[in-house]
Amino acid sequence: MSAHHHHPPGPQPPFVTALLLTVAYACIEVAGGIWAGSLALLSDGGHMFSDALALALAAIAARLAQRPAGHRHSYGWARAEVIGAFLNGVLMLLLVVVLVVEAIERLRAPQPVEAGAMMLIAFVGMLVNAAVAWVMSRGHVSLNVRAALLHVIGDLISSLAALLSGVVIYATGWLPIDPVLSLVIAALILFGTVRLLRDAVHVLMEGVPPAIDLPAIGGALAGLPGVISIHDLHVWSIAPGTVALSAHVELEDLQRWPAILASARALVHQRWEIDHVTLQPEVGDTPRPGRTSVIRLWPRNSRPHS
Repeated sequence: MSAHHHHPPGPQPPFVTALLLTVAYACIEVAGGIWAGSLALLSDGGHMFSDALALALAAIAARLAQRPAGHRHSYGWARAEVIGAFLNGVLMLLLVVVLVVEAIERLRAPQPVEAGAMMLIAFVGMLVNAAVAWVMSRGHVSLNVRAALLHVIGDLISSLAALLSGVVIYATGWLPIDPVLSLVIAALILFGTVRLLRDAVHVLMEGVPPAIDLPAIGGALAGLPGVISIHDLHVWSIAPGTVALSAHVELEDLQRWPAILASARALVHQRWEIDHVTLQPEVGDTPRPGRTSVIRLWPRNSRPHS
């Protein structure tokens, strides 16, 4: 028996507005980078084009996630946003590789940079990226939106680094600052990307959500009156913010199941905010054929974790 409550996601950010802003300024920044001879500006412009692709992916994924459950996708399309986040993470990794290779080449052979133009374009780029980040953060920040925001915030840092490069080159003429800061940008982007990919893979692998203690749930359910033990307990994320639970409940008396089921639903909702619950009742002496793997078992006397 189960209790399924699908919560619609919050309002989605205005992806189209963010996308148009990003594409428009990416063109300006790439042209300015070519004119000024700045790798920081060129990498920032390339990053903004990747932002545009990231925003497009995020918009498509968010659109798919709104589709209702059907015969072929009984949970709906909520994980489309997780897949979109994963693809955006992979795109970020590719961008980091390109950025590092180009920076190393520039360190080996520094090239002249038009510092004044570089500073002006980078400063405007910071403003544009800040505006895009603000637009994106107005709606529901899902894992998918977080992936798109990672691109935008990474680009905001890139614009700041390009501005600093321009200031240093204008004041001192030290050209290596441009690729050096590009490497710093790559390291910052890599850190955020690895965390994003880790979270996306964890959801796709149906891992237990980080905030949930599986033994604590098993112990709490096993402690309900009339329950002998809990086994085959699984907790996973259908999508970020939508957690599901399934378990087999061994009972003393099957006649008490309706009351036990109600208590179990209330317990996992109140303590862990899990509403998508499927529980299978079994009488204590029910045979269990076909089980070849070790069963995680929480007997009645197991203590819930605090």
